[in-house]
Amino acid sequence: MSPILRTREMSLCSLILFFASISLQFISGTSDDPSSSKNGSKANAHTSSGSNSGRKIVIILLLIFMAVGLFSFFLFKFWQKKKREEQYARLLKLFEEDDELEVELGLRD
Repeated sequence: MSPILRTREMSLCSLILFFASISLQFISGTSDDPSSSKNGSKANAHTSSGSNSGRKIVIILLLIFMAVGLFSFFLFKFWQKKKREEQYARLLKLFEEDDELEVELGLRD
């Protein structure tokens, strides 16, 4: 395995770990624990709104993560296509006939 591939795998693992830790923070923040409040009705209203906003934030973060991932994927595919075209052009240039070289070597008059 090449060192570049290992570096990419490590950065991908650290990115996944980062987003997983953030999502766990939101999930633990949305738990239904009314023991900290003395008024039951206020606690219910607070936990339901907190749960709702926590879910929205998690969904938004997941959508952003997916969008960045898809953008990165298509950007990588575009880069691969350009690289392949450049290599093909270099290959064609390598095998094209050069009239000046033949005249210089005396192969053709």
